[in-house]
Parts: sequence; structure tokens; C-alpha cells
Amino acid sequence: MKLQLTIFFLLLFSFFTSLKTQAQYKQEQLLFGVAYYYEYMPYDRLDKDIEMMKEANINFVRIAESTWSTVEPQDGVYDFSHIDRVLDAMHQAGIQVIIGTPTYAVPAWLVHKYPDVLATTARGQNQYGARQNMDITNEHYRHYAERVIRKMMEHVKDHPAIIGYQVDNETKHYNTAGENVQKQFVEYMKEKFQSLDSINHKFGLDYWSNRINSWEEFPSVNGSINASLKSEFSKFQRKLVTDFLAWQVALVKEYEKPNQFVTQNFDFEWRGYSFGIQPDVNHFQAAKAMDVAGVDIYHPTQDHLTGIEISFGGDVTRSVKNGNNYFVIETEAQGFAEWVPYPGQLRLQAFSHLASGATMVGYWHWHSIHNSAETYWKGLLSHDFLPNPTYKEAMTIGADFKRLNEHLIGLKKQNEVAFFVSNEALTAFNNFSFGWYNRENYNDILRPFYDELYKMNVGVDFLDPYRLADLNKYKMIVVPALYAASDEVLEALNNYVEQGGHIVYTFKSGFSDENVKVRYTPQPGIINKATGNYYSQFVKPEGVKIKDDSYQIGDENEEVKYWMELITPNEGAKVLAHYDHPVWGEYAAITENTYGKGLATYIGFMPGEKLLKAILADQVKKAGLWGDDQKLSFPIIVKSGINNKGKNIHYYFNYSSSAQSFIYTYKNGKELLEDKEVKSNTQLTLAPWGVKIIEEK
Repeated sequence: MKLQLTIFFLLLFSFFTSLKTQAQYKQEQLLFGVAYYYEYMPYDRLDKDIEMMKEANINFVRIAESTWSTVEPQDGVYDFSHIDRVLDAMHQAGIQVIIGTPTYAVPAWLVHKYPDVLATTARGQNQYGARQNMDITNEHYRHYAERVIRKMMEHVKDHPAIIGYQVDNETKHYNTAGENVQKQFVEYMKEKFQSLDSINHKFGLDYWSNRINSWEEFPSVNGSINASLKSEFSKFQRKLVTDFLAWQVALVKEYEKPNQFVTQNFDFEWRGYSFGIQPDVNHFQAAKAMDVAGVDIYHPTQDHLTGIEISFGGDVTRSVKNGNNYFVIETEAQGFAEWVPYPGQLRLQAFSHLASGATMVGYWHWHSIHNSAETYWKGLLSHDFLPNPTYKEAMTIGADFKRLNEHLIGLKKQNEVAFFVSNEALTAFNNFSFGWYNRENYNDILRPFYDELYKMNVGVDFLDPYRLADLNKYKMIVVPALYAASDEVLEALNNYVEQGGHIVYTFKSGFSDENVKVRYTPQPGIINKATGNYYSQFVKPEGVKIKDDSYQIGDENEEVKYWMELITPNEGAKVLAHYDHPVWGEYAAITENTYGKGLATYIGFMPGEKLLKAILADQVKKAGLWGDDQKLSFPIIVKSGINNKGKNIHYYFNYSSSAQSFIYTYKNGKELLEDKEVKSNTQLTLAPWGVKIIEEK
């Protein structure tokens, strides 16, 4: 009992210490900088690099997260000379430093000594060479990772150049699923479900004789065909990431000084650029350990630059820390050949990050690497290290960040629309891929809905099932493909509508419980109390549109994609659109229902782009959120917030290669970049790829 009390009070002390530390960090200036890898340089040019950084008003560098084999070239042999050299030089130059723990790429000697540090996945054991190939739960990996973290922290902790630490790098579970992980999963299942009878019933394991009758016989999940079990294992794997990062944070915080921070550079589902919710990490849970949420955002550029990925990544990252500002730890400078920005685009991108609430813009990376897997992922400087157009444009960004710091730092957003997203629903939805035939996944539903709201200048936040208490902060909530959710979550969403909220559901919402067991009530399950509809059948559309040009956009634009639920409205519910089909035409495609004081809309299919735009515009208007900003639309993007001086700031962006004009409708103010007075109801012109920032008086 004494041991239990001791552990309890230690955990309590750790919790309050963490809260205190999180409260201490106060950012005074916008951070503008680069990842810098002195150890990768073909020759010693540190002094020249710092000279060029100072000319660009770069005020921080991020170092060391890739350097385990350099700081510990042999087991127990340490060399921090390259870190010391950079820390001392940067401090002398007045450039601050973020140090990363070097644990995301393991050294060869560790793999030679303990081959089991390489993760075993469902496809076999990883090979040495690539980064992030290890098992983050492996006892040998953890031992040596802790040792190198402690050795590094003991060495650098008192250096005055350091403003904060990054734990690991773009951490995920890397599909680790070896024998040791399977054993941990069994213990997790014992603790969560208590009995095998409970698991067998909730997961439907009698199917195909998958029933488990002994804990000792609990099979590996790697070959499972049961979506409930696979989804639970994915949830467990995400928890491994949350626990791993919290473990690293706790280590670093033993050495952290007042007014330093700990962060992590989260990333997203990758499709050659940052695309959607990360399947392998629950950002909402993992971010709890961080003082500041960090993010890596990469996106198309040149003629394909829209700003959507910048906005999406920022909105998610801001939301995981309850609306607090965040760091863009990595984004592209030049990047791939197709990403080299047109003149003006680097500025547009940088201010777009600030407009979503970022207080840091960090480029990956300073120089272009001369021999690696990422040789052609170019940094701010090219391989010749000489000033180039991208670097010269960065100079103007750094100067403006410095000049306008007090106006732009700490932007607070007050959005009235939120997306309700769920890693559990994502995993469950993707397990079925619409019934085996379609390749579209959860993010293919989420992103088009997000993109259209972005294009009509509707600002959004993100919520997840662990933040049900925050539902009532929003006038409108969009719920994409909430395939798996508990009764509690669905009742909370019903209650939100009943109390006056406006909700927009997509197809495949409410379909299964939190264990991915399909509900045996009429679909869409519990939420049909609010949606006022039901269905029992669904089909795949072939050349189907909606009937009677319901949204006045022309029959050719009323596309029905991916999936069709054959919906019947309850008495009192309104049908907004029917399917135009000789057989399925009697069924509703979109319904709307008043429930209590609020309104619930249900879309039983995936709309094409133009139809989706019309549907969402209609919903925004019905939620009472259509204002002056919505009179503008892409390529003119508007984002607003309140700065640290308590003044309203309005960013106007032109995501196109031609000049765009608009009427400024807010109060009289000052355009900050040009230092010019602006009166309300004045017509302004944005240059191609241009930006204006107006602070109200």
C-alpha cells in the first residue's frame, strides 16, 4: 500500500510539475529559421552560414535530431563537439537553438549488438538503413535511447543558446507488431475488457472460428480478418506512440530550464505531400505531453499552390492544443523540383502559416544535402550554397517578421465551425474501404469537405471524441464518415443538435459501435433521432446524379460518387434532394431535420466538387454564418484573428497568378506590410501570389 501511495504522489508531482513547466514558456518573438546540419556539410562553412542567416533575419536553428551515430559513434563513446561548435557559434551570433533528441534513426552498432531493435511488422523484420525502422517498445532500444538522451541533456542543458527541445521526429509506430508487441497487446486487452467472453461477444469472434478461449492462446493480430480486433490493435499502436513521446518528454523535462519548451513535429497522411489526418498517431492524445504543438507541413507549389494544406495542417495542430499557437517546425523552402516556388510564393506561404495561428516558420532545411536519400529535397540554399531567388525572398520574410512582430505574434482564432474527426472511425472506415471495392479512404471524405469550406473562407477548428464538452462552442459541426463511435459520442452529438447546434453528417456515420460492430438498429443508428431518417440498403452509384437540379448548378454538376445510402425520411424531416435514377429515385439523397432547437443534415453519398460546394454554402447560410468574407472566394482567401494587442487582424491572400481585387469591409485600419492606412469599404488589389495584412484601429 505504501508503494502504491508513493507511486501515486510521484505521478501527481510529475503531473503538476509538467503543468508548471508548460505555463512557464512565453514566446516574445516570431521564430523564423531552418533545420541546420553542420555534420552533413562537405566543408567547414559555419561562419559563412551564420553570416547568411543573419542577413535573412533567421533567429533560430533546429539541430541534432538526426545525429545518434555522430554523438555516439560506438557503444558508450560520446562526441558532442559538433553540437558544441554550433551552439557556441549561434549564441555568439544571437541565433537561438532547438535541440532534437537523436532517437529516430538508430546507429549501426546498436543494430549489430541487438538486432531485435529493428521492428518486426506483419511483413517481417525491417532492414537496417532507413530511418524510423525500429521498434519503439523494444527494451534495448529504450535503454540506449534513454542513455543517449540523458548524456546529451547533461551536456547541453546549461547552454544559453537553447530555447527548447524537440522529442524524436515525426514519430509513428512504424507498424511494429512483433512477438513482444503482441504480448503487450494481450495485457492491454486484459486490462481494458477484463474477460475473453466480453471480447468474443463485442468483437464477434465466433465468425470463421476466430473465437479466443484462452489468454495463453491469444493469436497474433497480424493475420486477423476481424475488423474489430484490427481496429483495436491500431488504437493500441497509436497509444504506443503517445506513451513513447510522453516518456521522452518526461526525460527531457528533468533537465529543462525555465522558459524553455518541449515540442514534437507531428505530420500527416502522406500522399507526396501532407494530406489528411495521420492514421498512425492520435495527435490529440500525443500532444498533451507537449508544451507547444509542432507540425511539419508540405504542399504542392507553383501552379498547384492553393494554401489548403497549410490551412488544414495549421487548423489541426492549433486544435490539438485547444486553440493555442503552434510551431511549423518543417515546411518547404525549395523542396522537390515541382515545389520550387514562383516569385512571391514563399512570402505567401509564410504569412499563410501565421494567419492560421503559427508563431514559427521553420524550413527543412538550410542547405541541400550532397549525398543522401534526400539529395533532391532542396533546402533554402542550393547545392552551391550561393544566394538564390528563394533565399533572397526569405530575406524579406525575416525582415517583415522582425519589423511586425508585435502585430503578428500570438494570433488567436475564434472560429464558429468545427470538424469532428476520429482516429477510431478512420481506422474502422479504412478497414472496409467502402465494402472491399473502393480505394477511397477516410481522408478522401474529410478533405473535400474541408477544402470547400476553406475556399468559401469559413474558418474551422477540429474536435475529437475526447472533447465532447467543447461541442457547444460551435454553431456548426461537420462530421465526416463517423463510421465507429460509442453510444456516448453519438448521444452527445444528438444533444448538441437538440440544444440548438447545426450538424452536417456524411454517409457511413453512426454505422458501428466503438468496437466496429455494426449496430442492429435502423441506420444511421443512434443519430437518427436527430437526423430524422433511416436506411437499410446501400448501393454503388453508376452515372447517378441528384434529381431536379436541386441546387441550381446544372444537372451536369450534380454528381453522386463512391456510395449511395437509400434513405427514407421520418415524418417531419425534409428531403433536400432525391437520387435521379429509374429504380432508386424514390429514395432521399440528402435530408434535413429539426431536432429540439437545432438542425441536422445528412448526406447519404459523396458529392462531386461543385455539388459539395453548393451543399455546404446552403448549410453555412442556414447556420447563420454567411457574411462578408463569404462574398469572397478562392483564389482570394481571408483569415482573421486577434493579436496580442487585442486588435483584429485580417489576412488577405491571392492564390493565383493574376491580380485580384476585393472590397475591404472591416473597420478602418492599417495595411502592415506597406504601412498604409486603409478605410472601410475601400477596393484593394492583391498582386499575383500577393498578401495584405490589415490591423483594425
